Amino acid sequence: MSDPHPLNTPHVDVRGPRFAAWITSAVLAGGLLLSSGWILLLQTAVFALGALAGPAYSPYGIAFRTLVAPRLGPVLRREPQPPLRFAQLVGFGFAAVATIGYFTGVPIVGAVAAGFALAAALLNATTGFCLGCEMYLLGQRALHRLSPHIFSKRTTAVRATEGV
Repeated sequence: MSDPHPLNTPHVDVRGPRFAAWITSAVLAGGLLLSSGWILLLQTAVFALGALAGPAYSPYGIAFRTLVAPRLGPVLRREPQPPLRFAQLVGFGFAAVATIGYFTGVPIVGAVAAGFALAAALLNATTGFCLGCEMYLLGQRALHRLSPHIFSKRTTAVRATEGV
């Protein structure tokens, strides 16, 4: 199977997303412990920036690149941005639900959604396992396996209607 992330796909230092996961964990834990929709709104905005612009251009990515990376050794491994952007999008969804839950007076919804986001962020921070990235890769594999069947059925249907 070919590499789903060609060389022209932007890549980032693998240490950056882990650094961001530690900060994200702290922010989510603070929002959860303080039952603060405002703190979670901040994290929601960070997730949105990461999903739209890419992890290197989120506030935590910029902090890593300017403050942390220069003090580390050379980059040994890089990872593609698309799975990371998808993970940021998933985080955005959970953080948005948490924020809405707290702001609308349904703190249990906020706490559960923030708890799920915190669990995923802590998993990434402590082990390097990115749950959202794995979801992205599973989705890509499923699409890759389905696409030949979808296109072959469409081609057959088009040929039948065209009399070919």
